Amino acid sequence: MKKGNNNNGFPHADFFYPEEKLAVFIDGANLYAAAKNLDFDIDYKRLLNWISAQSRLVRAFYYTALLEDQEYSPIRPLIDWLDYNGYTMITKPAKEFTDHTGRRKIKGNMDIELAIDMMELASRVDHIVLFSGDGDFRRLIESVQRRGVRVTVISTTRTQPPMVADELRRQADHFIDLIDLAEAIERTDNNIQSNQMLVENAV
Repeated sequence: MKKGNNNNGFPHADFFYPEEKLAVFIDGANLYAAAKNLDFDIDYKRLLNWISAQSRLVRAFYYTALLEDQEYSPIRPLIDWLDYNGYTMITKPAKEFTDHTGRRKIKGNMDIELAIDMMELASRVDHIVLFSGDGDFRRLIESVQRRGVRVTVISTTRTQPPMVADELRRQADHFIDLIDLAEAIERTDNNIQSNQMLVENAV
């Protein structure tokens, strides 16, 4: 019989097994956009504490892009904080461009980096938690599932339109709506983690 974990009051707790080895993959821009649309800020220390209470956390990856040729980025304090507080940071230069309407945009897609890391780690974990609603990850999830890894996707359907792609939600073994975690991971003070902007809005 499966033992309970340390968050028995959490509605999705039964899907997490305390003895499992678990890895977390956070698509920074996607998660930020989802939380922003749900009108709350994420406290990444609380998030790490919450996920660590569910299973045996092996690694928590956070992916984001940074603007090139910029002396100071508003997201840099957040990246430094995460790097010193239990997260493995994966970054790369973002590119700034002007679209056909003359609007300034930033491009910093981290899908390839995330996919490579997930495939490399799949043989060493039992359960993967993906914080993203990007439908491009559906095939990736299918691939790691064939290796016997269970996959939980965390995003939201409570926005208009929903932040999670239907095909990604269907492929996942389990889906958790981000709003259901707000009580456990919401930022309640004005700490350095509020410096989430700029490239987190990258397209």
